[in-house]
Amino acid sequence: MLNMIVRLSLKNRALVMALTALLIMGGIYVVRDAPIDAFPDLSENQVLAAADWMGRGPQEIQDQVTYPLETALRGLPDVKQVRSASSFGMSLITVIFDDGVEPYFARQ
Repeated sequence: MLNMIVRLSLKNRALVMALTALLIMGGIYVVRDAPIDAFPDLSENQVLAAADWMGRGPQEIQDQVTYPLETALRGLPDVKQVRSASSFGMSLITVIFDDGVEPYFARQ
């Protein structure tokens, strides 16, 4: 089979060159319109929410700020995971959305 392909290619050099030129032109056409990103974003679709309440301890921040915000954010559509951390005077909540969610919707 391979010998037959090589033999036909050697006999029909013009046809092989024409098919090669068509293949190269088609590749250039496709690559020209393809969106190329030098540094693709491989991270998850996530939104960070930070809240300050100066002068309060971590347990009070957790009870009064972090927990109510975390439970409210869990109710959003297409939420994959909710993470939170409370420290002195600050609450940080990370909401991770499914891959199909638009970033504009996630930030609303």
